[in-house]
Amino acid sequence: MLRLGERQPMATEDYGRRTRALAEYRQAWDVGGLQWEDVMADIVVAHGAWSAGWAWKKMRPLMTAQGHTLWTPTYTGVGDRSHLAGPRIDLDTHIEDVVQLLEFEDLRDVVLVGHSYGGMVATGVADKARERLVRLIYLDAFVPRDGQSLGSLMGLDSAAVAAWRSGAGDGWRVPPRAMPPDTPEADRAWATPRRMPQPIETLLTPVRLARGETDLPRAYIYCTRPDPADGFRRFYERARSEAGWTAHEIDASHNPHITAAEALARLLAEIIGPG
Repeated sequence: MLRLGERQPMATEDYGRRTRALAEYRQAWDVGGLQWEDVMADIVVAHGAWSAGWAWKKMRPLMTAQGHTLWTPTYTGVGDRSHLAGPRIDLDTHIEDVVQLLEFEDLRDVVLVGHSYGGMVATGVADKARERLVRLIYLDAFVPRDGQSLGSLMGLDSAAVAAWRSGAGDGWRVPPRAMPPDTPEADRAWATPRRMPQPIETLLTPVRLARGETDLPRAYIYCTRPDPADGFRRFYERARSEAGWTAHEIDASHNPHITAAEALARLLAEIIGPG
């Protein structure tokens, strides 16, 4: 168990090497001759289930080195806000968490990145705060339509939902899923004690889109090392076939912000393009 004040080693945490690598990364950067300052953006992350802002720790210096500001709010009830967990927390709570960040920080022209379950959150945020966003990026994420929940996208019927509830602690705490098997052991040791149970209603609440399907430019990043169920391929195929999307691949399993941070940082910068 993680104890207060205890520091555990994190993979690739040689900070001297990281500083040198960032300097070389920035020097080598080339986007059609653009300067670093030309591609600056405010990037807000809607993180995945059982996760929190901490999981994007490796991405922060990489995005800063590109000139971007990376915002990684934590949802109510997980991570550093797990002390607020309760059975009434639902998807709307998490949507509001991100909307409140946008409003209180007065962020505009934001690139919103939704990872995994965070695609549900990002979709709702785009509906409520359209005027503050310029682009949506789904990272191996669910992409719901109006009225869909994560449970319905997973094909859960009433019996499956009942079984899910019975397996949850206190009837509402859904335990974390296993991390991808190729996750380095140091990353697993760092992340595992920080992954908190997810309030079940967040996974069962349907997203409600008052404005209908968004007109924001959207990009989808598909992780090409899926688990056997490959639950995100269909959203990638949708992005490839529908107008208003671009589709991209990254050679990584489901958590590239942990296992392939440098590659993800470069891909995000390429998608965002000049500011």
